[in-house]
Amino acid sequence: MKVLVSDPLDPEAVERVRAAGHEVVEKSGLKGAELIAALDGVQGLMIRGATKVTAEVLRGAPSLKVVVRAGTGLDNVDRAAAKGCGVEVRNTPAANAVSVAELTIGMMLAFERHIVPATLDMRAGRWEKKKYMGRELAGRTLGLVGFGRIGRETALRARAFGMRVIACDPLIEHWPAGFEWVKRMELEEMLPVVDVLSLHVPLTDSTRNVIDAGALARMKADALLVNCARGGTVDEGALYEALKAGRLRGAALDVFSTEPPGALKLFELESVIATPHIGASTDAAQNRAGTEAADILIEVLERVGVGKA
Repeated sequence: MKVLVSDPLDPEAVERVRAAGHEVVEKSGLKGAELIAALDGVQGLMIRGATKVTAEVLRGAPSLKVVVRAGTGLDNVDRAAAKGCGVEVRNTPAANAVSVAELTIGMMLAFERHIVPATLDMRAGRWEKKKYMGRELAGRTLGLVGFGRIGRETALRARAFGMRVIACDPLIEHWPAGFEWVKRMELEEMLPVVDVLSLHVPLTDSTRNVIDAGALARMKADALLVNCARGGTVDEGALYEALKAGRLRGAALDVFSTEPPGALKLFELESVIATPHIGASTDAAQNRAGTEAADILIEVLERVGVGKA
């Protein structure tokens, strides 16, 4: 059968699909009508975050049976439209967990030890040792908004640094075994007590701007906000105002409401460090995501009866 890979994937994953007997076409940067045209006669679509699988695209691809995202979030796929078109949508939620958790901890360390500005000073020939008094993570309280795979991996690493960890996740009915040391709290009661607040939720109607002006106002003025989850979960305008007014000490951001974000006002503030959505950008994560996505695609195509004869 025919498979379109519309975002760059690990070569091993692409070869895995070909080895299963499917024809694979790799073509990136497709949008709208171009994507619809490329999906003519295609049964399987493999994507990452760049391809937008809209309702229009799905309706224009009657042969399509499955969309597999090599990654965690599915906000670039219209899942309701896919269901209506009989297209199965899958992702690889476990593949990126370690990489994103490591970046989350890295953001905390980079902010608290002034790694970015200190490096820029050194490159400019300035020795500003007294300027960069930092803070330890040990003994501080980390609040996790979302306690799925990535949240749990982050908690484990934070514990190794001697942090106290609390978390909220209304979607978890029974707290996971082995994480009894992570105190469960509601978001509203968590906000005033955390030293670091880190988001680990997908972008949905219920999580859009979950950290808004009201939530920021409940946080300590001395707190740090970290978002390596999804853009749109933090109200960027409200965050800018809180930081500028000194009602929040800092923010470390890997994701943004619009990507690329362009000349975002937040970047004018010295209290902000930022990276270009690189949470899953490690060789190991991309290999795991691609391999998982390939296996899922092959399994679904075979299950729905259009796989290799």
